[in-house]
Amino acid sequence: MPKIVVIGSINMDLVALCARFPAPGETLIGERFFTSHGGKGANQAVAARRLGAEVSFIGRVGDDDFGRELLAGLQQEGVNTRHVAVTPGVASGVASITVSGGENAIVVVPGANHVLSPDDVRQAEAEIASADVLLIQLEIPLETVAEVARLAERHGVPLILNPAPAQALPVELLARVAYLTPNQHELMQLLGDTTVSGLESLPVSLAGKVVLTQGAEGAAYADADGRLRHQPGLAVDVVDSTGAGDTFNAALAVFLGLGIEVALKRAVAAGALAVTQPGARGGMPTAVQLDAFLVGSGQR
Repeated sequence: MPKIVVIGSINMDLVALCARFPAPGETLIGERFFTSHGGKGANQAVAARRLGAEVSFIGRVGDDDFGRELLAGLQQEGVNTRHVAVTPGVASGVASITVSGGENAIVVVPGANHVLSPDDVRQAEAEIASADVLLIQLEIPLETVAEVARLAERHGVPLILNPAPAQALPVELLARVAYLTPNQHELMQLLGDTTVSGLESLPVSLAGKVVLTQGAEGAAYADADGRLRHQPGLAVDVVDSTGAGDTFNAALAVFLGLGIEVALKRAVAAGALAVTQPGARGGMPTAVQLDAFLVGSGQR
C-alpha cells in the first residue's frame, strides 16, 4: 500500500440541513442538525486511509473537547497522529456548514489550524521524506505550505496541492508542486483571470500539473504537451456534496502510482460515492466499495 502523508486542517463541522439557503438577515427553521469530524486535511487523511493507504497526518488541534474528539476520530480510522500537536489556549477549528439540495455553504474558523508552523513541519521531516505522496491544502498558513513544498522537493516526494480556499500562490511554490487540483473558481484565482473556463490556456509553468475538478461532470487534465483528457462524472443520487473534493484528492494521491489516467478514473468515482451520504465523511468509500462501484458502472 502507498504511504500518504497529509498536512492540513482538522475541524469540527457544525452542519444544518435546510430546505433552502437563508437570505442575508433572514432566519430559517432548519430540518436537521448534526456535528461531524472535518477539516480538508483530516478529511483527505481519512479518505486515503479508507482506500487502503498507510496514512500519517501533520496538524494541530486545540486543548478542548472538540480537539480530543477529533484526534480520537482520526486514530479510530487508523490514521497515524504522532505529529498532531495539541495547542493550549487556542480553540480547535470549526466549520459552520449549511446544506440545501445537495449543495453547501461553509464558513470556517481556523483556530489551532492557523498555529501550524513551518517548524512543526520541519520536526516531521523524516515522516515527510518516507512518504510516497504528500497531500496538502490551504486551510493552514501559507508559509507552512511553502515549507512542505521545500521539503517535498528536497526529498523527491511528489506533492499534490489542493488550492482551497482559493488564493493567489507564489511562483516558487507552484514550481515545487507535482499536481494542483483546483475547481473552476480556484483555477481563476490561481491564474488571476476570471474569464478562464478550462485548461486550454495554461501557462507553460503549469503544463502537466493541473487537474481540474468539475463536480458532477468529472475532472479534466492537460498533460505537459497540452493534450486534454476528460474523465466523465458518474451519475449518483446527491445527498450532500461536503467532502467530495477531499475524497477526490485523497483517491488521486492513493492511486497516483498507477498513472494519472487510472488515478483520475478512480478519483472521480470515489468523489461520486462521497456525495451519496450526509456529512463530509459519511460517503467516503472503502477500497472494496470503490471497486464494486467501478465494476457496476462499467469502469473496470
